[in-house]
Amino acid sequence: MTHNAKAIMIQGTASNAGKSFLTAGLCRIFKQDGYRTAPFKSQNMALNSYITKDGLEMGRAQVMQAEAAGIDPRVEMNPILLKPTSQVGSQVIVNGEVLGNMSARDYFAYKKQLIPQVEQAFRKLSEDFDIIVIEGAGSPAEINLKGCDIVNMGMAKIAKAPVLLAGDIDRGGVFASLYGTVKLLEEEEQQRIKGFLINKFRGDVEILRPGLKMIEEKTGIPVVGVIPMTPLDLDDEDSLSERLSHKDAQGMIDIAVIRLPHISNFTDFNVFERMEGVSLRYVRHVKELGKPDLIFLPGTKNTMVDLRWMRECGLETAVVRQAEMRTPVVGICGGYQMLGERLEDPEDVEQGGAMRGMGLLNAITVFEPVKTRTQINGCVIREEDVQGSTTGKDVRGYEIHMGRTSNLGRCQETIRLEDGRLDGLCNEAGTVFGTYLHGIFDFGDLAALLVGRLMRKKGMDPGNWHFDPEVHKQQEYDKLADLVRSSLDMDKIYEILEEGITC
Repeated sequence: MTHNAKAIMIQGTASNAGKSFLTAGLCRIFKQDGYRTAPFKSQNMALNSYITKDGLEMGRAQVMQAEAAGIDPRVEMNPILLKPTSQVGSQVIVNGEVLGNMSARDYFAYKKQLIPQVEQAFRKLSEDFDIIVIEGAGSPAEINLKGCDIVNMGMAKIAKAPVLLAGDIDRGGVFASLYGTVKLLEEEEQQRIKGFLINKFRGDVEILRPGLKMIEEKTGIPVVGVIPMTPLDLDDEDSLSERLSHKDAQGMIDIAVIRLPHISNFTDFNVFERMEGVSLRYVRHVKELGKPDLIFLPGTKNTMVDLRWMRECGLETAVVRQAEMRTPVVGICGGYQMLGERLEDPEDVEQGGAMRGMGLLNAITVFEPVKTRTQINGCVIREEDVQGSTTGKDVRGYEIHMGRTSNLGRCQETIRLEDGRLDGLCNEAGTVFGTYLHGIFDFGDLAALLVGRLMRKKGMDPGNWHFDPEVHKQQEYDKLADLVRSSLDMDKIYEILEEGITC
């Protein structure tokens, strides 16, 4: 007999209303209560992506939610991923594979053809889990888009899922947002909304109660939770992240990330924000760079365009000058490609043609049309020239790139992958390093070793200083579950889940 999971859906009155956060919280609660639980989002637009164990690409938000649920990420949790390549176009990824690049208009006309893929992915999850927590996107009341919606009420209809509608009270106007969203929906869609969630609340909830009562009377929909504004350290969604606005150096160790226009997978650096005494900041202008202890060049969806941007705004010169003063510079994926002598694009994968690199590594990158997608382990093979050697240290990460970087002769190879390939190069001085591995600092104590090395360089004694990113992450998921459980009427949530929707 086919197993059919119960489903519940979180939609929002706007982007950044907390849908991803609330979805993860419910996933964790249901896991704690003994249910096999999975997240689902039919269509995600993000430059933060992840590679599953079987080499398929999906959005990071559903990876975070899967971690909260205590399960391995599967591509069925995010069957459609849109990775913006410009203001009006995206790379379209379906079931983890690149379908191609489309303009917004072309994708809008095409996406109905993807409904069978969405239905199949949801059905597969439904057969393997007890509960599926579905996340919507943006707002369900975008009246110009509702006709071919596959991610909000359209998805709720496919899944026969009751909906909880979340509003962000911190922005102001939450009651108008909730009421307006409901009234812009069709009657059948309104009937799917079984509860309101007031998110990011500051202050005394007793003062809020008259408003809760009035919105319930005006809509006939109960408020099932008010969630306080509480700082939690979770991987968040793409450019909406407040992390990217961090510009001040306040810790003993100052790490600067170049905020490229097409920055991707900035979650690679989140672990450093979690470390006591470390400040991680994102830099867009030369005047913001200062004299950091470490500079990261992150991944990017457009390596050549973003390198040109760095060149034009003066950041390339500033980073090279810092490297010449032996400030460590680390590039990941696109940032790694920039570090070399030259980038060549003979098949027009990016912009076509060739351009000079930053010249910090004696290497060349040639772009290729086939995307490398692997989740892989390896080990460090290079002896470091300062205390805290990482030689023999196991590493883990995932590759998402279109191009091959080759050593021209004056670089040292640094990582041997389990499939025999070599990844990563560093300069002769050991101060400039590049790798294709995303997530390399999320595993083990590699990040802690790096920070310890920076501390020693500044004359500090790290002593027994240690940080375990996995332990920290699990603690944060439990804090999230505690917050959501204490803020929601969980008896009502389970009642909504059990009753479901029949149409």
